[in-house]
Amino acid sequence: MKIVALAGGVGGAKLADGLAQLLLPENLTIIVNTGDDFEHLGLYISPDLDTVCYTLGGLANTDTGWGRREETFHVLENLQKLGGPDWFRLGDRDLATHIERTRRIQEGQPLNQITRAFCRAWGIDYSILPMSDQSVRTMVETTEDGELAFQEYFVHRKCEPKVKGFHFAGIENAQPAPGVLEALEQADAVVICPSNPWVSIDPILAVAGLWSVLAAKPVVAVSPIIGGQAIKGPAAKMCIELGILPSALAVAHHYGKILSGFVLDRVDTNLAQNITIPTWITDTLMKNKDDRRRLAQGVLNLIEIL
Repeated sequence: MKIVALAGGVGGAKLADGLAQLLLPENLTIIVNTGDDFEHLGLYISPDLDTVCYTLGGLANTDTGWGRREETFHVLENLQKLGGPDWFRLGDRDLATHIERTRRIQEGQPLNQITRAFCRAWGIDYSILPMSDQSVRTMVETTEDGELAFQEYFVHRKCEPKVKGFHFAGIENAQPAPGVLEALEQADAVVICPSNPWVSIDPILAVAGLWSVLAAKPVVAVSPIIGGQAIKGPAAKMCIELGILPSALAVAHHYGKILSGFVLDRVDTNLAQNITIPTWITDTLMKNKDDRRRLAQGVLNLIEIL
């Protein structure tokens, strides 16, 4: 069974890792959100791509879910002393990734080619693809501060400004990265990982041509909201500020007709009766690799039923 996973953030990376524990490399492709990408200190940074790659490569900081394990911050500490911007915490090991990615981009290499090269260097056999090689930037429309770039809102402002909407700058010119459409067309099913629907998955779905291909495939989503709360990140806060009651049901409604099946946590069992597509109810919190594998197996079981 060939699976394509759509992922962004820590939750997406964890389920992608669970799927990788069960599927051979030729049977799993992970398409990653690049709407979070930005330039900082003159470097091109791809937070979601790096989180997915570090996780599958066994390099991720298991305490935070992002960044590198056994990280040091000597550069950041000295940057602080010199009065440089220190709001985005770049570790010394992580910096090497951004420096080399930037060097290659300046040479004219596309993001998908760079990501493939990095995966080879990190011993990752699975296909991890950026959603697009073209620049797409998630912009957060806020009540008090106007339009903010995502990392400014998410990291620098700590998600404090009130959200009233989003748009994806550059999406009209974005084409699927090489391999993306081919992977989707060959897939038996698509898994939407428990990533933030509005800022991690919607940018992927907005890339030209993806929606129509997905509409012809079985698609299963895993809710990132449990008991009205997001496990990590501002998804629940965003819901409230957009006038939506934060819940697994809201996530299912957000994806709408594209879904063939939906996975939600046991604490939300009562919501299943309001979801018209097949559901699977389980413990969706992934505390360790065994949890990731167990959840991934349940997702694959639901796909087989579908």
